[in-house]
Order: sequence, then structure tokens, then C-alpha cells
Amino acid sequence: MKYQRVMLMRRGAPHVLQVREEDLPEPRPGEVRVKILAAGVAFADVLMRHGKYPGRPRFPFTPGYDLVGVVEKCGAQARTYGVGTMVAALPRFGAYSQYICLPEQELVPVPAGVDPAEGVCLVLNYLTAYQMLHRLAHVKAGQRALVYGAAGGVGTALLQLGRLAGLEMYGTASPPKHETVTRFGAVPIDYTHEDVVARVRSLTDGGVDAVFDPIGGSHLQQSFRALRPGGTLVAYGFSSSLGGFPMALTLLIMVLQLAFWSLFPGSKRVTFYSVVGFQGFKDNHPDWFREDLRTLFDLLAAGQLKPLIAARLPLSRVAQAHELIEKARAQGKVVLIPNEDSF
Repeated sequence: MKYQRVMLMRRGAPHVLQVREEDLPEPRPGEVRVKILAAGVAFADVLMRHGKYPGRPRFPFTPGYDLVGVVEKCGAQARTYGVGTMVAALPRFGAYSQYICLPEQELVPVPAGVDPAEGVCLVLNYLTAYQMLHRLAHVKAGQRALVYGAAGGVGTALLQLGRLAGLEMYGTASPPKHETVTRFGAVPIDYTHEDVVARVRSLTDGGVDAVFDPIGGSHLQQSFRALRPGGTLVAYGFSSSLGGFPMALTLLIMVLQLAFWSLFPGSKRVTFYSVVGFQGFKDNHPDWFREDLRTLFDLLAAGQLKPLIAARLPLSRVAQAHELIEKARAQGKVVLIPNEDSF
């Protein structure tokens, strides 16, 4: 039997993503084969395509951070999930595919009736947002938070979860995306024409309690200035590396800034979040990963979360998916539907 998966052949423009047909993989002992119903498209995937993401495999490889699917076949000694069970996973690579074989311990059950495209929004974006809010910033009801890139996948997740936590939210976005920010209960700030720090300070009488910054590099200085004394800056991305800064330099700047700012106890606090990789929460706190993802699926099943999906696209339109992310045209999560016949 044949199946399709996307191969990232080399660094370059979106056309280097190619759909290939291959023989269906067989699960090894302790693994299951998952039929993928929805795969997320992340900014990290774009960085991989540019060769700027640390720890990526050698070209060619199949990208794809997160997925929701159903168990289609169990390997020997795989007994936790039966055939037909809906599951979620964060493999980091390999999700742009119709099928994938994964160890059982990598899977988290998904409640019955969940839309797979909405479910996959939780696996990376909402998990990232939830852990930054509650595991790092330790937010409390009544506090104020600033979200950069507020109309994106993680941004809208931060706004929704922040509202559930009782926060007063502010979000940066270009004017065409302000309606989205407002819809999620936040005050929009036009970063293209406004001094974000000055606006935040005027709206909050001195600054916010938490800032979430996916840009990194020298932009962290702006985020730091938006904090009130005692506030927390959470850095979680490297989008500035596409603007000409090498990834190594971006990471070095961030590490040096975090180290310097941490020398001032009792004032503003700076920390860095990564779901996987170096200091990644998933590997270092696997219990938190499973616990928090289950909490999010319970909230989704109860109707307390409504992920914003920017587009649902087949594997054949993966280049378009990357363009939406890279050119900041997406409001919410871009999702690939590898097995269209299953919807």
C-alpha cells in the first residue's frame, strides 16, 4: 500500500516542499501507525525550510511539529491504544504525512467528538500558551499581559487562555487583524504606526505584569521596557532571524540578554520557553506535557476554547500553507488535512 508525505528537499522558497508517494511504513515493537487527520503548520517549519532551525534533520526530511489522528495499526507490545483511538502527538518532525509510526508513549488520547483540526491547534499552540501563562509567568486574575503577534496561532491561544485566567489583555497586530484581537477580548495595538511601549504604559499606568515575545533578538529590549516592576518577560521565538540575523547570533543575543537581566533580582524577570529541544518542556517535564494537554482537551470538549483556524489545506497545497505563515497572512492556525477522505 502506498501513502503520501511531504519532503523538504533543501533550503529555499516554498516550492522546495514536494509531495512524494512511498510504501506504507510498518510499526515496530512498541509503536503504532497513526492515520493523520490534521497536521499543524508552525513558524518553526518555516525556519527549518530556511535552514535556520537548530536541531533539524539533514535534508531531505518530512517536517511537521504536531498532529491529531487515529490509531490504524499496532505493533508488537503496543497495548495502550486500540485501533480507532483518536490521539494527538508532538513529534517535532514527520507530521506532514498521511501516516506516521510513533512510540505509544508519545501519544495523548483525544476526547471523542473533537474536530481534529481544532484539536491539533492545542498540541503546539495552546500548549505553548498555557505553559507560558501558568508554568512560567504564573499569572493571576486581574493582572495585565501584552501579547506580540496576537492574531497568530500562539497569539490567539494566549488571548483565549488569558481571558479564561481573568487577565486584562493587550495584543499587537496590524490594522486588518485588529478585529480578531478585539474578538478575543484584548485591546489591539498597531505596532506598524504606534510606539507600543508608550501605548502600553499609557493604558496600564506603568506597564504590564507579563509580556510574551515570539520575535526575539534585539526586540526583547522593547518587551522588557513594557513590563512594570516585578513583571515577567517570556521569550519564545526567533522570528527576527528571518530578517537577516543568523540563527546562532539571534540565540546568542537572547542568551546574553536573559543572563544579564537575571542579575537584577526583585525587579523584572526574564525567561525563555521552548516546548522541545534545548531546555524543552516536553522532554524535561513530560508529566506537565501530558497533564497540560489533557487539561486543554477537556476545555475544548467543554466548549470553553474555540481555536481560530486560518486555513485547512491538503498536502498538495503545503507551499501555500508556508506562504501564509511566512508572510504573516494567517490569523490563527494553518492546518494540513493529509487524508481528505476522512472528513
